[in-house]
Formats: sequence, C-alpha cells, structure tokens
Amino acid sequence: MTTGTRRVEAPRSIWRTLIRLVSRACCGTMPRAALAMCAGSLIAVSPLGMQHARAAYAIAQYGNPKYPPDFKHFDYVNPDAPRGGTLVLANPDRSTSFDKFNPFTLRGSAAPGIGLLFESLTTGSADEVASAYGLLADDINVAPDGLSTTFHINPHARFSNGDPVTAEDVKFSFDTLKSPQAAPQFAAYFADITRVVIVDPVTVRFEFKQRDRELPLLAGGMPVFSRKWGMKADGSRTPFDQLAFEKPIGSGPYLIESYDNGRTITYKRDPNYWGKNLPVRVGTYNFERINYKLYSDATARLEAFKAGEYDALVENIARNWVRRDVGKKFDSGELIKREFPHHNGTGMQGFILNQRRPIFSDVRVRKALDLALDFQWLDRQLFYNQYKRIDSFFVNTDLQAKGLPSPGELKLLDPWRAQLYPSVFGVPPKQPDTDPPGSLRANLLEARALLAQAGWTYRDGALRNAKGEPFVFEILDDSGSSAAFEPVIAPYVRNLQKLGIEARFRVTDFAVYQKRLDAFDFDVTTIRFPDVQVPGADMIDRFGSKAASEPGSGNLIGLKSPAVDAILRALVAAQTREQLVDAVHALDRVLINGYYIVPHWYSATHRVAFKRGLAWPKTLPLYYTADAWITSMWWFAQPQ
Repeated sequence: MTTGTRRVEAPRSIWRTLIRLVSRACCGTMPRAALAMCAGSLIAVSPLGMQHARAAYAIAQYGNPKYPPDFKHFDYVNPDAPRGGTLVLANPDRSTSFDKFNPFTLRGSAAPGIGLLFESLTTGSADEVASAYGLLADDINVAPDGLSTTFHINPHARFSNGDPVTAEDVKFSFDTLKSPQAAPQFAAYFADITRVVIVDPVTVRFEFKQRDRELPLLAGGMPVFSRKWGMKADGSRTPFDQLAFEKPIGSGPYLIESYDNGRTITYKRDPNYWGKNLPVRVGTYNFERINYKLYSDATARLEAFKAGEYDALVENIARNWVRRDVGKKFDSGELIKREFPHHNGTGMQGFILNQRRPIFSDVRVRKALDLALDFQWLDRQLFYNQYKRIDSFFVNTDLQAKGLPSPGELKLLDPWRAQLYPSVFGVPPKQPDTDPPGSLRANLLEARALLAQAGWTYRDGALRNAKGEPFVFEILDDSGSSAAFEPVIAPYVRNLQKLGIEARFRVTDFAVYQKRLDAFDFDVTTIRFPDVQVPGADMIDRFGSKAASEPGSGNLIGLKSPAVDAILRALVAAQTREQLVDAVHALDRVLINGYYIVPHWYSATHRVAFKRGLAWPKTLPLYYTADAWITSMWWFAQPQ
C-alpha cells in the first residue's frame, strides 16, 4: 500500500540521510554540494586508500569516481534546462507544521526544504554508490595512513550574508554538531572523527580514530553553516539548541523569502549564489522559488492537489494511485501520472517490535506475529498487485543475504555461534505465503504452536502467559498517515485476534508520536528505514547496542547484541567491497532471523503525479528520492 508515506527511519532522519551519501545527488530537502571550479585543484583522482594519496578533486570509498576532473555536468541533468517559475509542493513527509528553521537539533519540527540553505565540503553523484566530489572544498587530500583527510576550501565559496566560508566555520560546524546541543545522531555518526584542526584560514584537517574508508566521505558530507548564525548584535550568542526562527546562514542555492504560521514557507534562489556555474550545479535547482504548503492530513493533501493548489505529488499509496488519482484534470491531461524506475535499495519497512517490551523478547513470539500478516491478501485486495514482500533488510541490492553463508560471512558469524539462532547459519527464511498451496490457516496454526512453545496459551478468552496475563499490545501511528494505513492494520488485527492476541490501534498527532518514539515509548509502530547503497556508520545508530539506550536514536528496535556490535565494527572497518558485502550479509542474516520486524512490501518505481508543463531530464538518476529529484532537477517547460 505504501513504501514511503511511513515515518522514515528515526527522528531527524533528514540529516542522517544527508550524511549517508547514498542520497547525495538530488535531495531538495538536504544540502547539496558542488564541484569547485578552481583550475589548479582539478588534478588526478586519489582513490581512497592509495599509499601515496595526492590532493584530488574527488574520492571514492571503493575504486575510482566515475566522472573525470574536467567533467562539465552529471549525466542525468539537463545542462540547458530553463530557469524560473515557482514550484509549489505539499508536505514532503508526515509533518503537518514546523516550529523552527534549525534541522540539527532534537526538539521540534524543522521547516520542509530547509536543507536548500546548506552545503557541505563534498557531494556525490546519483549514478555512483559512494563517491564524493568537491564543493565547498576544491581540494581533498586523504592521508596515506587513512587517519586524516584535509580539505582546502574554494576561495569563491560564500555564505548567504556574503562572508567567505572559512576553516573556522567548518570547525565550528563540526564542534557544534558533535556537542550535546545538537541531535545525538551527529555525535554517533562522527564518533570516529576525533577533531577538526584549522591548518590555515582556508584549510581544515579531519582526524580519525582509525582507518575507515567511509570516514573521509562522512567528513566531507557534514553540513557547514556560519559561526555567525545565532550571533546577536551585542556579540552574545543564542544557544544552538534554542535557535528557532533565526534564519540560518548557509551557502546553499536558496534563501528563505517568507513563511507563515509554521504551515507555509517559500524559498527564493539566492541571486548571489556563489556556486551557480559549478559542474555539479549545472542543470540543477532551476526553479526561481520553491513554496511548501503543509496540509493537515493525507486526504486534505490529495484533494488539494486535485484542486490545483500545488504542482507535484509523489504518491506512495497504491490505492490512491489507482482509484483516487483520477478525475477530469487527469482525463484532460492537465494532471499527468508517471512511474519512474529507480535502483535504490528499498530499505526495510514494517511493524517494529520494540524489544524493550518483555512480550517481544522471545523470537518464537516475534515469528508468530510475522506469520499472522497475510501479505498476499493485502496485495490483492488493497495494493492492486503493485508490491513485493520485503524479505531482507537490504532488499533489491547485492547486499541481501542469499543461500548459505560464504567463508567471509562465517568468519564473522562463527565466533558468536553460541549466541546466535541456529537458523542464521542456514538459508535465509522466506516470508510467510498464503497463495496455494499455502494458506492463512496453516500459518496461524504454526504461529499458535510457536506461541505455546514460548509459554502463551489460549484460556479464558485470551492468549495468556503462565502468570495469566493477556497478550495485549498497542500499534502506534500518527494522524497524518493513519487514515491511509488503517486498512492494512485492521485485517492484521483480525488475524491476531484469531490467536487470542489483542492489538489496539492508537493514533496521535505527529508531534506526540515523534516524542514517544524519541523516548522509545511504544509497543509496535511502522517505520521505513531509508534506502541504503553503502551501509556504514548509520548502521551503528540503527542497530548498535549503545544507540538502544540513547533517546532519539535510530535503534527503535531496542536491539542489544554483542554479535551485531562485532559485525557492525567489521562493516565500518571494511577496506574492500568484498569485506563490506560479507559484513552486510552477516548482519542481514542475524536481523532477518531475529524477526525484530514484521516486514511489509516495496516497489522499484517512484509514482509521481504532476501538472502539465513540468519537465525532467531524459536520463534518470540511478539512486534518488522522487521529492528531491523534482526540486533539484526538474523545470518548467512552459513559461509561467
């Protein structure tokens, strides 16, 4: 039914996704970097890990960057795209209002599109999985021992207030993001970056705890902002975690032009934007203005689109796409529907079973809950046969574990054999199927047997444990998406009732929902972990034991496993693509056999409805999100 309307990963995921360069090339909600045009710096590629690293215009986590030093633009943009017009969009996520411009702090909801104001030292491309091209940095030097990376700042780089971007600003940004005043995810991501050293006014060095091929990319992807942001006229400073509607001072292509009551905001292209002619900016950010209107719920948002109130809608609900995204304006061609293929890893979406709750501590119970979901019925009755069942945390990529473990995987898994489920060492399990010869009845019978083995038996009108306590839990959702998702939850709840389990559907507004998730105050909820092409430090925040105890972290599952922690260390330390794949396969095996999530479904296309007159490049990116692709690479083919 939906692969993208669900809450993406964990709180403040915009900047977590930014740091992961997988979404690096076309994110209208994230800072974009660009290649600096400093002729002296456009020299030979320096692949990460070479013994004699030279200063370079680009680096790659594995192998070499795709684009040569003299490239003019990325292959998937239109270098001749006309500029102008106002693009009007609706809520890009489930937030229905905003109360701040600062996207780097824990509390509150940041304005949609605020990433348009920020840039970073480097950026990647949308047709490579892990490369970084200079933007604020025009020269990148990875030390031969891999323990530091030095960035030289493009002398033309400017903040929106006209100040040059300096090494001091970069250090200030890093120190601030790693401090307690920023969201805790940043400290987790940058844990292996020990410090930033100012070499000279336009040169900074990031120093690392250990050799890690991902760290230079993480350092380069850090958002940079002016140290004057929050500075008062008398020289005093507003604490970073108290910045609300103080306009950020960044170096991105847009400025805040106006906003109203936390429900609308308009960005205008900065007429003095310093990077407008850079190779990675050619053909991008073509709209003169980008305006966001936030609607109270998904139904209001859809009806507003059909009424012509905004220009493009990324449709994540199959029923809407088939049954509701129709009408006279679609028939006349005023509104158009298209499906755009992508090669993203589709991420994991499903019912998160909070391991902090004792009722979910037994793997047999968790597997029983998985058996109760009838995906085939949902796909026929609600999804119009548009989806496939997720059977991996890294589905649709070569990172998905298949078959028996390889020797490289066994090297990581064997030391923990006594702590792991025996099934981890076999072929990954298939998700339950109700198509003949399978059936829901057979699945529920298997689930009942597993529950009995775990000490849960049916008596006195409910499934009870040895203490007589009934099996009851709450499925938490937010009001912005509950209407769309309730048809999925209702049949799942009915199937659970057949087992004697009572699942209560609880709906709250998004602010309360987010607060409860920050505090891990939930039984079950629905989360979509974002697309991943090259897993790295983000996996520690999502599955690491330490993160399970950090409020606001990505480890909503509550997973605490020494085996997983060891695999994550190997993943982050991987020096070759082969080592990375072995580590991710091992991680996938442990997670999928743990049944920590009841997996949902995925699609390999983006469904977009838009007004006639919008246009896009002929060549599509490989790895991209639809909302960000629209804001960064589309244009108006007809004058407004």
